[in-house]
Amino acid sequence: MTRIAVVTGANQGLGFALVRGLAARLLPEDLVLLTGRDAGRVASAAAAVAADPATRSRVEGRVLDVSDAAAVARFAEPADIVISNAIGPLDPGRSQAEQADVFLDVANGGTHAVLRSFGPVLRPGGRLLVVASSLGTLGHLPEPLRPRFDGVSLDDVEKAVEDWRTAIHDGTAAEAGWPEWINVPSKVAQVAAVRAVAAERRDADLAAGTLVAAVCPGLVDTRASRPWFSDFSQAQTPDEAARAVLDLVFADVDPATYGELVRFGRVLPWRS
Repeated sequence: MTRIAVVTGANQGLGFALVRGLAARLLPEDLVLLTGRDAGRVASAAAAVAADPATRSRVEGRVLDVSDAAAVARFAEPADIVISNAIGPLDPGRSQAEQADVFLDVANGGTHAVLRSFGPVLRPGGRLLVVASSLGTLGHLPEPLRPRFDGVSLDDVEKAVEDWRTAIHDGTAAEAGWPEWINVPSKVAQVAAVRAVAAERRDADLAAGTLVAAVCPGLVDTRASRPWFSDFSQAQTPDEAARAVLDLVFADVDPATYGELVRFGRVLPWRS
């Protein structure tokens, strides 16, 4: 049967490298869908992967704005590999509050939409991965906020994100203990969303050889990360970071990784 892979936020950086890696590892009859919001960039990126000598599978570009949950629902069809990688822009030169809506709509709203729409149509033996970060472990939040994300449903995670968004806009986020850098609670919420969905699916998925997990690719030298870090001496290229993620995609399912945050094949403790 033809395998279908979908990568969001894929016209540059890690997402583009993930598409390249999938296209090199899958078979000629398989299909990789490279998605992003800008039609021109999507078409150009898909053409570049299709022309790569290492590419074996079919590659097609699709326009998809993951911040539009209805659009994700319309787009979702049965797939074998789904990697949620899209992230909103974040500029250190602007206040976090004025960037919060776009960032949360893409990073968190997009994660929720992909989990809700692709989870039910993921084929048995499939892979549904959300690219997150080691910042997504619960220990990065102050103790009073942790119950909002620990052992809760996806609805609860969505509610926590929206309450946090409101606090950002009404100026009460710091008083409530939310970290100033919005990337931290956002990543915790992404991992919590994966854990919530995985908790409901675990037994059936493991019986079918299906994996739902969050992944941390480590520090990657991309246009998005450059403004935030001064030392890239230990950073990976997007292709290097993609390899570790794809190794998880193509490996047999280890029950220990199911529903967890995985970094270079190892589980990062949720409560650390």
